Amino acid sequence: MIPLKDESRRPERVPVITAGIILVNALVFLLELAGGDAFIQQWSVIPADIAGGRHLITLVTAMFMHAGWLHIGGNMVFLWAFGPEIEDAMGRPRYVAFYLLCGLAASVAQIAAMPGSTVPNLGASGAIAGVMGAFLITYPRDQIRTLIFFGWFARITLIPAAVLIGLWFLVQLVSQVGAMADVQMGGVAYMAHVGGFIFGAVTGRVFETARGAPDWDAGGYRL
Repeated sequence: MIPLKDESRRPERVPVITAGIILVNALVFLLELAGGDAFIQQWSVIPADIAGGRHLITLVTAMFMHAGWLHIGGNMVFLWAFGPEIEDAMGRPRYVAFYLLCGLAASVAQIAAMPGSTVPNLGASGAIAGVMGAFLITYPRDQIRTLIFFGWFARITLIPAAVLIGLWFLVQLVSQVGAMADVQMGGVAYMAHVGGFIFGAVTGRVFETARGAPDWDAGGYRL
């Protein structure tokens, strides 16, 4: 399932920060293509280095790097599907801080799960997972236009955010259990997804402004 767009609302403000984050990721990816493995080794997170107090700047740089075209393409599609509404709810400065903190929380979770690993960790998935966690708490009833594949066939349908994001998170949890035996083999850093998501879900409402956040009433959200 690939989320494309929130059909239940339109942001009041142009999502310049979300667009800017996508642009930065694209520019860094071009630098990766030019710099090759040396660039990746220098700027991605190596859990053993962070656990030893070395190369701490990579906790920030790694969240703007990607392992390939499919990696960056998928991440940016997810960010564009959920980011504009959360940016609108938080306001631009708070959204920037929230996004970066989600990325840091994701890296910390992954490092805690495998502190001795020397496998490079890179990608925006953990930060984006945090945005999705905030979206789940703030707009659970929103209908998300989603591309679903059935073998060689595909269709676009509307899925409630609570269902779509909830299933995504369940997959991350199950995949993390399956990946625990192969922590040194590379692949997807599922624990980063889980850590970023939980951080975003727990703290998202704190970052939202009174102007941007939805109202509560006894029956739930008033949309």
